[in-house]
Amino acid sequence: MTFDWNDLRYFLAVARAGRLTAAAKVIGSDHATVSRRVGALEKQLGAQLFERSPRGYALTGAGERLLRHSEQIESVAAKVHDDIAGELYALSGSVRIGAPDGFGAFFLAPRLADYARDNPDLEVQLVATPRIFSLSKREADIAITLSRPEKGRLISRKLTDYTLHLYGAPEYLNAHPVTDTETLDQHLLIGYIPELIYTPELDYLSLVMGDHVPQLSSTNLFAQMRAVAAGKGLGILPDFMAHHSPELIPVLPEQIEIRRSFWLVAHQDLRDSARVRTTMRFIADQVGAARAEFLPDTPRPDHK
Repeated sequence: MTFDWNDLRYFLAVARAGRLTAAAKVIGSDHATVSRRVGALEKQLGAQLFERSPRGYALTGAGERLLRHSEQIESVAAKVHDDIAGELYALSGSVRIGAPDGFGAFFLAPRLADYARDNPDLEVQLVATPRIFSLSKREADIAITLSRPEKGRLISRKLTDYTLHLYGAPEYLNAHPVTDTETLDQHLLIGYIPELIYTPELDYLSLVMGDHVPQLSSTNLFAQMRAVAAGKGLGILPDFMAHHSPELIPVLPEQIEIRRSFWLVAHQDLRDSARVRTTMRFIADQVGAARAEFLPDTPRPDHK
């Protein structure tokens, strides 16, 4: 049997995108070529890899098995390329970092700008959005997560713990004093959209108020912080962000404190890559130098 290994690239693109047009865009081809290459692969293997429907392409049982093998081949191919091209030993090429929006955009982005300037042959990409990144699918080379991954061929290390407190703006607190936790349900609370929380570590309000649903909610942490700073209500925010906004005042800090963790994660196949290894070390060093921002002794200096 003649097997064209290159057809696996088209198979992987369709398996991940679920549609020919989307897969063609990812791979830099056209949908007719993608369809033809996938069809050729099915003929070579003597198996149907996808169930076709108006909703798109869904993997069959044979397709699921081939996906596991294909991802292993993809990882080996990437490692071979890095080794032969010298990328294992040089800071060149690209490195993509996936991170939650607050940590990525607020803390990491300005520091990565300095890192990119100091390494002109390295293309640094930051995907700062609240979601789970699949490192096996190469959605990112490095990910910052809120929990330690329990499965997969991944390497991880704890970056830091960090604290969060309930915050409000003087404008709101002067008009709506907060006396105790029992009366919080009388206030306009700002938080995440409950059914769109992508990881349980972000479900802060349930720890404080049970099943209470925030009146104003957003998937974006910056939107929440802006609404709180504008005096529209109360919200639970990370101290490493809130401390930089003088208009934010901690509310009942002795009664309400939440602690979470950031983890630094990469795929095991990239552990020897200089661009990945050095970038991970840079991130860890930056977090270590800013430890007091993530774990302040007090929520904030006295604002009275």
